[in-house]
Amino acid sequence: MANCLRAVSRQSSWAPEIQRRCFHVSPLASAAQKVAMSKFDNDPLPHEKLQKNVDIVKKRLNRPLTLSEKVLYGHLDEPQSQEIERGTSYLRLRPDRVAMQDATAQMAMLQFISSGLPKVAVPSTIHCDHLIEAQVGGEKDLARAKDINAEVYNFLQSAGAKYGVGFWKPGSGIIHQIILENYGFPGLLMIGTDSHTPNGGGLGGLCIGVGGADAVDVMANIPWELKCPKVIGVKLTGELKGWTSPKDIILKVAGILTVKGGTGAIVEYFGPGVDSISCTGMATICNMGAEIGATTSVFPYNHRMRSYLKATNRENIAEVADKFQKSLLSADDGAKYDQIVEIDLTTLEPHINGPFTPDLAHPISQIGKVAKEKGWPLEVKVGLIGSCTNSSYEDMGRCASIVKQAMSHGLKSKAAFDVTPGSEQIRATIERDGIAKILRDFGGVVLANACGPCIGQWDRQDIKKGEKNTIVTSYNRNFTGRNDANPATHAFVTSPELVTALSLAGTLDFDPTKDKLKGADGKEFLLDSPYGDELPQRGFDPGEDTFQAPPPDGSSLKVNVDPKSQRLQLLEPFNVWDGKDLIDLSVLIKVKGKCTTDHISAAGPWLKYRGHLDNISNNMFIGAVNSENNEVNKIKNQLTGEWGGVPEVARHYKSKGVQWVTVGDENYGEGSSREHAALEPRHLGGRAIIVKSFARIHETNLKKQGMLPLTFADPADYDKILPTSKISLLGLKDFAPGKPLKAEIKNGSKVETITLNHSFNEQQIGWFKAGSALNRMKQIAASKK
Repeated sequence: MANCLRAVSRQSSWAPEIQRRCFHVSPLASAAQKVAMSKFDNDPLPHEKLQKNVDIVKKRLNRPLTLSEKVLYGHLDEPQSQEIERGTSYLRLRPDRVAMQDATAQMAMLQFISSGLPKVAVPSTIHCDHLIEAQVGGEKDLARAKDINAEVYNFLQSAGAKYGVGFWKPGSGIIHQIILENYGFPGLLMIGTDSHTPNGGGLGGLCIGVGGADAVDVMANIPWELKCPKVIGVKLTGELKGWTSPKDIILKVAGILTVKGGTGAIVEYFGPGVDSISCTGMATICNMGAEIGATTSVFPYNHRMRSYLKATNRENIAEVADKFQKSLLSADDGAKYDQIVEIDLTTLEPHINGPFTPDLAHPISQIGKVAKEKGWPLEVKVGLIGSCTNSSYEDMGRCASIVKQAMSHGLKSKAAFDVTPGSEQIRATIERDGIAKILRDFGGVVLANACGPCIGQWDRQDIKKGEKNTIVTSYNRNFTGRNDANPATHAFVTSPELVTALSLAGTLDFDPTKDKLKGADGKEFLLDSPYGDELPQRGFDPGEDTFQAPPPDGSSLKVNVDPKSQRLQLLEPFNVWDGKDLIDLSVLIKVKGKCTTDHISAAGPWLKYRGHLDNISNNMFIGAVNSENNEVNKIKNQLTGEWGGVPEVARHYKSKGVQWVTVGDENYGEGSSREHAALEPRHLGGRAIIVKSFARIHETNLKKQGMLPLTFADPADYDKILPTSKISLLGLKDFAPGKPLKAEIKNGSKVETITLNHSFNEQQIGWFKAGSALNRMKQIAASKK
């Protein structure tokens, strides 16, 4: 051995060969070959460890694995011993990183501060994208947002610096685009406090939306828990052509699987058609997988991802991915899926989905006919392109190609036309390449690099509230009132190319594949199919540097929260369970029909209170429809007999020591990952949510906050509960995994007992007993001192 070391020191040029002979590969040589997860991180790519874990699991299970199984099981905390059964067991996982957008980061960081821990344990970032309201244009809107949100931005910036979290300043762009450009890689497991985190699946990672409490677990170095997902395979054949775009694939899938068809499953795309989709196109598809309730979505690593990594200065990561392409970053031959959907891209027609739900799918050839039959407004008032779903360079270029054709015939947009760049890099590049100017000349307004109208941050002035109208967007979600707080707005989601064409025509019943337009000279013409470069020929322009790295040691820094602040509020722990059954709970509201997290905790103007639990609780359930009167935000106070708003009645109950439940329908809590929809009911005295079925993220968020998310064993029992009912939840002393609870329903002198199911495991039952997951974390930490 000594001779080897002396030889290395004498002949540095021989060192690699001598080391191979003496040690095979020495630890030093191995370390030198490590590639960092990103240019901002020191942590190396995890592929070698993932491969070892996957080999262990494959030997245990003795079967081929899907791609998503490889990436997920590769991140198991204990691959040798953990139970692995799709749809049944709970997995304990070690994600590679955490990402938080500014609206949810406030509560996540407040919870992390409450934990008492000195620094985050995994690479984590905060992205300022949700608090910028679209009014007049990017530059002025950004300046206004920096002014009115200064307190929140300062808090997030200082908290990030103290606890080791990277900070992307307002104007940097939308979280998911920043992740794709800088942090995503094939094989990544990331959790993000936003429901559209799955966007990263376009670069071959498993990126999963969660609530802030889950993020705190990972940042605190606690294994993250996820019910082992089923796997839905989507086989793509043929290739995209003409007006059909990647967006049309997920619009079609949403029509097939519906808003709850992906619940509890990862959607994995495969087949020969995959190679006809760009990396950013794959990200679009994965992004909107949130709308079918999927845990996440993913594509196998291929040359399109390699090209994107190279274009974003990460060729070293691509080289590592190349080595693991077959063994780790694609499905095994013969891997089994729980369900398979097949789509022929060659025959796939452009789609437009809506209104009011993203799974109401229509081929473009049919939408005009359906709209006339349903009485939907045909005039397109506003077209909006961009957002985290569709704001790539390719998207913008394809829209510009349509616009150039129109303007060559003397035409501009008949509808108002808004453009949201996904990131500062996209904005700077489309400005440099003249694309932004083309879109402005068309009549477009380029908004800030932020979420904007997609999440309701839109100061819309062209219509009055209650006025029936149609808008078309390239966004991902179109729930009632989501974009502009107007319940009469008929919002349709489609590709940015169709948004551009429909804005040009000004009407919903225009099919650009066959319908002609009349130019300024009176002559008719047919638009050519859109075209755009997948990646900029001159490379990306990074634009302004908007990232702040945390200092190596932030322990001496202070994070101050003003007790008088209306925007931020330090958290008080929820009460520990008293060990007794919950008796004679009142029914706060029995919700009728769709109840998304937007209905439970509205966004838009309420976003400014996301860091102040008591203030934001004033929006609790204000969008939910009361089954008693078919009205929103109007329920009867069972103590006074008076009608009032839901938050007001809940506060009155809390002041009188009255605990309550909410009753709901199917897929309760679909949509955003916002944990405020779980925190607010807990804060205002709620104890349980009883529904026919839950969306995944919201069910977990409720458990984290010490609530009881329960489902009717018999969905018909929903009808047995009245607004005046008293409900007792029995058997809590024997609360155990897989053991249903009993509920006693009192309607006057009539008493009925029904069965309620739950999905709690032992750890989650511990959260309930402690009052919340955060309380339980503190209990465990105290016991170790």
